[in-house]
Amino acid sequence: MLLCLITGDGHFTNRGAGKNSAVINLWGNDREYADEVVGYINSLIAGWANSRRTYKIGAVAVPDRNLVMMRSVILARVLEHYGFTVKSKTQVPEIVWRGNEGCVRGYLRGLFQSDGTVQRDDKNSYCTIRLASSHPALLKDVQVLLSNFGIFCRVSQRRAAGERLLPDGKGGSKLYHCQADYELIIGSGSRDRFMDEIGFITEAKNRKYAEWKAQHPSSYEERFTSAIARIEYLGREAVFDTTQADKNNLIFNGIVTGNCGEQPLPPYGSCLLGSVNLTRFVKHPFGDFAEFDWNEYREVVKVFTRMLDNVVEVNGLPLEQQRGEIMRKRRHGMGFLGLGSTMTLLKMKYGSPEAVQFTEDVSREMAVAGWEAALELAREKGPAPIMNEEFTVTKEMLRKRPEMAKDGWRAGSKIAGRLLHAKYSRYMQRIAQVAPQLVHELAESGARFTHHTSIAPTGTISLSLANNASNGIEPSFAHHYFRNVIREGKKSKEKIDVYSFELLAYRELVNPNATPGATTDAERLPDYFISADNVTPKEHVEVQAASQKWIDSSISKTANVPTDFTYPQFKDIYLYAHEQGLKGCTTFRFNPEAFQGVLVKEQDLKNTLYKFTLDDGSVIEVRGDEEIDYDGEIHTAANLFDAMKDGYYGRY
Repeated sequence: MLLCLITGDGHFTNRGAGKNSAVINLWGNDREYADEVVGYINSLIAGWANSRRTYKIGAVAVPDRNLVMMRSVILARVLEHYGFTVKSKTQVPEIVWRGNEGCVRGYLRGLFQSDGTVQRDDKNSYCTIRLASSHPALLKDVQVLLSNFGIFCRVSQRRAAGERLLPDGKGGSKLYHCQADYELIIGSGSRDRFMDEIGFITEAKNRKYAEWKAQHPSSYEERFTSAIARIEYLGREAVFDTTQADKNNLIFNGIVTGNCGEQPLPPYGSCLLGSVNLTRFVKHPFGDFAEFDWNEYREVVKVFTRMLDNVVEVNGLPLEQQRGEIMRKRRHGMGFLGLGSTMTLLKMKYGSPEAVQFTEDVSREMAVAGWEAALELAREKGPAPIMNEEFTVTKEMLRKRPEMAKDGWRAGSKIAGRLLHAKYSRYMQRIAQVAPQLVHELAESGARFTHHTSIAPTGTISLSLANNASNGIEPSFAHHYFRNVIREGKKSKEKIDVYSFELLAYRELVNPNATPGATTDAERLPDYFISADNVTPKEHVEVQAASQKWIDSSISKTANVPTDFTYPQFKDIYLYAHEQGLKGCTTFRFNPEAFQGVLVKEQDLKNTLYKFTLDDGSVIEVRGDEEIDYDGEIHTAANLFDAMKDGYYGRY
């Protein structure tokens, strides 16, 4: 709050001898919380003096100006330590950008208390909340902060720069050059959201809004979107991944966007992912004796574990902190691809009880074989360094792991990392249910790595290295569909026919005429040929839940839902996922108005109409799969529409 009070009606003054003083002014009704501010300042500056003497500030009243002042050299020193100086008054300080939600909310509340107003126009039934400043950069920063709370506002110039006749402090007046004045204006639904999320400190301003709202309970709900005026190609820029611990959305250059949580990592953590192709372990596919070779699978997992551990040694990460993090824990993420294709080769229906059990078996065997390799590698090359580190037992640990207290551990005790990992992690306790001796030995010697499994999307490697086997843990998207690909020289994306691995295998081994959707016996596929849309959302969740028991990191999984899926149905799926203990749940619904996607089914294209407005103003409607001769090229209607809508037409 202090930062915004100084940003608003405060300032810094030079006290001589190179010392700055921070000054806070409270005017009018704001004076009522002066004692609270004084108390907070004194608690903040305690211990910051350059001598043993205890310094405390007090409030100085200036009655004829309706003013209370507070001044402190030590406060200026504390604020400078946190990066807030006289230059910070013209923009939101860095400490606020880095702060959590509570910090941002407190900053905004104090700033609007100092320089904000509630402006009512009872005659026209209108009310706005405004923030005044002569620094437009500050208001634009505040605009970005407000957007993270879903509050829409605009910044406008209230008065241009120029000379104005003002009191000269000597009883007369004088022309002074004044900076331009600006206002940030919040109205309608965003005004109400501001009062719910932020509000003011003093009762007077809150009451002024509440009285108006009581007389005008309804308000226009603004759409939190902006129309794109134009898109210009500027070149290529480096792209950086980021995260924000306490929110599920981020602000980039004033645009609120969602962040991806597919692979949780610690600070400076890195993905080291690898996937096993499950289709390679199926013997006698589509036959009466189709089976999965579990022995070969376990052996491949062990060899692959060694390979991933070797990659840690040659990680090539650019930052010293990243290299330190991966060498300390040696974590990797082994997963699999082709689960859906493998089930089809084994004549299982994806999502059936039999398939759910197979998913759990595949995940469990990968986990156990991997930790067996972790023990062998630790004895051969040594455990991950973190396993031999000592950690202090805390009350929080004992609360979350009551079995530690039963084993005699007390707060303040030292415990080895290998014990915390093998004996007291919930995941390794589950491994101990099927391999107790293995976990006991890992607790004694420590594992070669801290994490072993993570199921990635594997879209690229499934297509390019596994002949379009199903992605990761998913069923096949479809057995015949189209990929929209970029080709150099083409003005829109090109539609390419794609066939699933299991369809190609079935045509090779069983029936060369088999066709998805065929109605004749000569071309019809067996009913165990399942694609993503044939799996219910609940079955998607059950497959993920079966695998998650044995995955110690993350799973990329999507539940496809019909286009007419209702909100209550969405709600039920997420509640069911929560009941199953899932770490996360992702759903996908085809929506051509928002995004056609890279993978598209023929039926979706046929069922979707696209409207094009011609130069003469006439409008034509065409199906997504129809071809259009435009600008010297043949395009599908869907790809031409997307290229023009998204602004990349002719860019390739």
